[in-house]
Amino acid sequence: MFLAILLVDLSAFSQDIHFSQFNGSLLNLTPAFTGFFNGDFRVGAIYRSQWQAVPVPYSTFSMAGEARFKPKQLVKDMVGIGLVFNSDRAGDARYGTTQLYANGSYIFLGKPDSSLLFTIGMNLGWCQVGFDYDKMTFDSQYDGVNYNKTTATGENFDWTKYNYADINMGTGIQYILNNKHRFTVGLGFHHLTNPVITYQGNALSRLDFRLTNYLSYSTPINQNVDIIAEALISKQAKNYELIPHSSIKYYFSRDENKAVLAGVCLRARDAVIFRFGYTHKTLQSGIAYDINTSKFTAATNRRGAFEIFINYVISRKVSNFVKKRVCPVFM
Repeated sequence: MFLAILLVDLSAFSQDIHFSQFNGSLLNLTPAFTGFFNGDFRVGAIYRSQWQAVPVPYSTFSMAGEARFKPKQLVKDMVGIGLVFNSDRAGDARYGTTQLYANGSYIFLGKPDSSLLFTIGMNLGWCQVGFDYDKMTFDSQYDGVNYNKTTATGENFDWTKYNYADINMGTGIQYILNNKHRFTVGLGFHHLTNPVITYQGNALSRLDFRLTNYLSYSTPINQNVDIIAEALISKQAKNYELIPHSSIKYYFSRDENKAVLAGVCLRARDAVIFRFGYTHKTLQSGIAYDINTSKFTAATNRRGAFEIFINYVISRKVSNFVKKRVCPVFM
């Protein structure tokens, strides 16, 4: 029964949202990436529609706005602030998650030429989970022949929506070697307080701690082409996710960061993901399609998920950090 699953193993519905284009939603990986870009402001959004072949597709949306600035008290370091909004809807019961996070970060200048940067960050969030009771059906509503919605279910909930607070922290580093090889690492520590999620007024179900590890490397191989290698490693309770990714970025103009990207990801034991992107100056965009390879293919006919994102950076003045490369951080 759906009710038994909901109450006994709530963690199955409490998995965090995730995107195949994880580089398009960096603040969901770690709050340390807040303000970790070349410019003054950055805004972005990403949308994912999953399993269109099933009766009720899953959908996930995230948007963020952030700023980087230098307080007068700081000689060389920077501060980042931001807001993140997430919305996720899943399954016949419309199980939903809504999140709003306020982010803060501190960015250390490791070398005068900005080839080495460190960052630490934290966010505080208000979150709500819930489901639509009217969309649920129970065994007691079947008389052996027909379904009768008016029949009493015998099931009681104290509430169908639940609010909780959430705290996440993270750290990151970026190093540019010989003005050519760029390495980026980000760590995220999510749900530090293991918040309670309950519909029966007890504290038996908690949101498990999640660890994320983001790795990225890029380098030019000639005047027009960069190679990019990334990996996202996530662990939450007994759930483990590994997504390696590689892309080629072809420049029409390096000075304007005008380029197209194409690449492939593998989500272990789940999907093959094809990714395409376009950048121009401070605009970054991408689309992706997941081809399902798991045992769920019987229901999905290998139709996994479609995803699209866009990020845009705004600069009011010349950056306080003198970058060693023309292209901005994460662009």
